[in-house]
Amino acid sequence: MDLDALLRHFFGTDDPGSLTETEYDRAIERLKIGFGIEREPGRKFALWCLMDALDVAQLPADAFAKEPALKAAAEDYLKAAFRLERYGPGDA
Repeated sequence: MDLDALLRHFFGTDDPGSLTETEYDRAIERLKIGFGIEREPGRKFALWCLMDALDVAQLPADAFAKEPALKAAAEDYLKAAFRLERYGPGDA
């Protein structure tokens, strides 16, 4: 999935920071609904990653309670993101 396309679809812009608080909250709600109804695993994971980047994602155990493969992928993603944040790209 293309990040710019996701932002335009859910936020109506490539720059969510340009939205008012109300517009942003509505867009986050649309994103959460989109995640909740998505059935294709790759798309669902991509939406969860976007929500994580925006700091609104559920923990993997909650988000993917019925999808063990996606739960494991999300946990791996969080571990890798933590290593990058802590050690930087050269040491992760």
